[in-house]
Amino acid sequence: MNPNTSLPSLSPDLMAHHGYSRIFQPGRLTFGFIAPLESYPNSPGPTLEDHVVMAHKVDEADFAAIWLRDVPFYDPDFGDVGQILDPLVYAGYLAAVTKRITLGTAGIVLPLRDPLIVAKQAASVDQLLGGRFILGLATGDRPVEYPAFGLDFENRAERFRDALALLRAATEENWGVYSSKFYGRLDGSLDLVPKPVASRMPTIVIGQSGQSLEWIGEKTDGILSYIANPALIPQIIDRWRTACGVNSFKPYGYGTLFDLDKDPNHPVQPGRVLRAGRNALIELWKRQQDQGVNHVALHFKPQRRHASEVIDELGEYILPHFPSLTSTSARLRMEQHT
Repeated sequence: MNPNTSLPSLSPDLMAHHGYSRIFQPGRLTFGFIAPLESYPNSPGPTLEDHVVMAHKVDEADFAAIWLRDVPFYDPDFGDVGQILDPLVYAGYLAAVTKRITLGTAGIVLPLRDPLIVAKQAASVDQLLGGRFILGLATGDRPVEYPAFGLDFENRAERFRDALALLRAATEENWGVYSSKFYGRLDGSLDLVPKPVASRMPTIVIGQSGQSLEWIGEKTDGILSYIANPALIPQIIDRWRTACGVNSFKPYGYGTLFDLDKDPNHPVQPGRVLRAGRNALIELWKRQQDQGVNHVALHFKPQRRHASEVIDELGEYILPHFPSLTSTSARLRMEQHT
């Protein structure tokens, strides 16, 4: 596939954004991991014993991203507490122990947080990372959390839209102005500091957050969804491209529970967990790259092997087919393939 043919281009501001362009380019598929970088199939949470070592490993191997989840409480009915640590606090810590990899949230449960505090935290993390941060946002999938915050679960989609508009006014405008329905009001007399490193901080939607694909395509910089059946990818991509418009590139990616089989020729097994050997996965992901998938985020929770061993195998055999990008290196690679 020639990425310069029949593909819309990345907008100049996003092409210049180091963290975003490392992950998302037209016609390219990259890989990241959903934290924690640890297998924990039989418990609701990880040990985090080697989390710094694992962060170093994926950074040095040149994977594209680490995604941090927002799980404030342990809900026994849900049975997973993500990486345990608050995502924005943890991102600030990982900023000091990584050099190249993009850090993103997948995603901040925006209706549960004050958007101006999120704006301050996210811009601060982005400064610490030197522009390697992507703000992924969600409405959350655990209704039980909303009463704990004294908030209505039923209006979360409307709150999400309102909060994002306020957050953007604070981070993208000097002396921003915005009157929020659910939150506060900016009247131009205050200016949020710091601002993001670039002219604006890329935002993506995790899942669909109660929004139409058309709204997501217009108001944000991409989508990271969840998928259990790879056969549905072509239809999903068609709907997404139609919603975004043929002349606009907005990336589509997905996150999945992942279990790499020791047998490199083990076929892909259908189901909630993506389970296969590396050779079958290479073929699957090459096909999905041609179909328009731009990023895959792998979640190690059900993994039966040690995460370090799996990361090494992915780095040796998978990553050469799907290298992480930068705005400069991406152009060079594209030129070499024309």
